[in-house]
Amino acid sequence: MSTRVDTLSGAAGKPLRDVVYARLRAELMNGDIKFGERLTEPKLSARFGISRTPVREALTVLCSDGLLRREEFGFSPVRPSIPLIRDLYELRITLELSGLQRAIDNSTIVHDRGMLLAERASWLALRANPPAQEPGFVVRDEEFHVTLLTASGNAEMVRTLVGVNLRIRHVRMYDFMVNNRIETTITEHLGILDAVLAEDLPLAHRLLHAHIGESLDVVLERVTRAIAAMSLAND
Repeated sequence: MSTRVDTLSGAAGKPLRDVVYARLRAELMNGDIKFGERLTEPKLSARFGISRTPVREALTVLCSDGLLRREEFGFSPVRPSIPLIRDLYELRITLELSGLQRAIDNSTIVHDRGMLLAERASWLALRANPPAQEPGFVVRDEEFHVTLLTASGNAEMVRTLVGVNLRIRHVRMYDFMVNNRIETTITEHLGILDAVLAEDLPLAHRLLHAHIGESLDVVLERVTRAIAAMSLAND
């Protein structure tokens, strides 16, 4: 592992907090930091050759992401629960598909077309200029799914989905560590939007189900691999 911030690629011009956060997040998600390993501000400050303040800020964000938990002395990696991930994904799928199903079952429920057109324009811009492969893309992805459900008009379902998203964000980041996943996601999102805007809700329902299911498969594969790597030091 690199020992100083100035050895990190792309560090120039970025706040030290963001540089440390990105490096530690990558190490956590790749399994380079093992379960049981204790991260402390003094050790990390010495490793990166910087003061404790940006290190503390980076550790705080990693705790918010669900990748670290605070211990009595320092921080340690969180072990993802595969059964819990599956349960939360099942709830997510139920909520998102219900947003389409309720409009299929009730012709008086109409999606907010203006909202969806604005979202489509945003994703067309992303297709024209795809962002770098980066786990933080999960936040933009969440916005798409929340917008799609919001457009169907049930605020309570949206509130529940936002809560589910927060609980699975730390594992959904793995979805965007795979080559071409961002480009694939952009294409699939546009396909779903086009189907809803064309009022072909059964097609949109099938596309959305396949899209979330594929995401789960990728996440579980990556998380399982990371858990295995992070467990090696404890064997």
